[in-house]
Amino acid sequence: MTDEAFAQAAREWSDTVYRVAYHALNSREDAEDVMQTVLLKLYECKKEFESEEHLKHWLLRVAVNESRKVRRSFWRRACVPLEEWQETAAPEDAARAEVLRQVMALEAKYRVAVCLYYYEGLSVAETAAVMRANPSTVQTWLLRARARLRKELEEKEESVHVRPEIVP
Repeated sequence: MTDEAFAQAAREWSDTVYRVAYHALNSREDAEDVMQTVLLKLYECKKEFESEEHLKHWLLRVAVNESRKVRRSFWRRACVPLEEWQETAAPEDAARAEVLRQVMALEAKYRVAVCLYYYEGLSVAETAAVMRANPSTVQTWLLRARARLRKELEEKEESVHVRPEIVP
């Protein structure tokens, strides 16, 4: 891969790789590290990609693998975060911000599946290939993620719509 081709690919796909890593790890710093690792692997990669789709699939596959490595690392399991809540760049719409907050609260496999399918627009088959899972497994993860999100969002909505006392 030429330096020019690498620069173009980095500009085009770095945000996507970051989002996938962020959804997998729920940490900005770890996602940035994964993004840099993926781009470094791309730079060092000697293979020629057949198409833009092939490159995209390769980048997403490496991002998921690197995210798994970070999650399995001793350091990540042994450390306790200083802050329980990380500030995220919330969408301007409050409802979208709440959905994003609930998605980020899901278990990692559900977060990644939701990210790839809904945010990145991959099909179930493509998501399964990136996550190295069966398509039926990915469909189950998406079904469970939607059910959990629906439940959490409905509970949140019910708590917001508590009827206020009438004060004369």
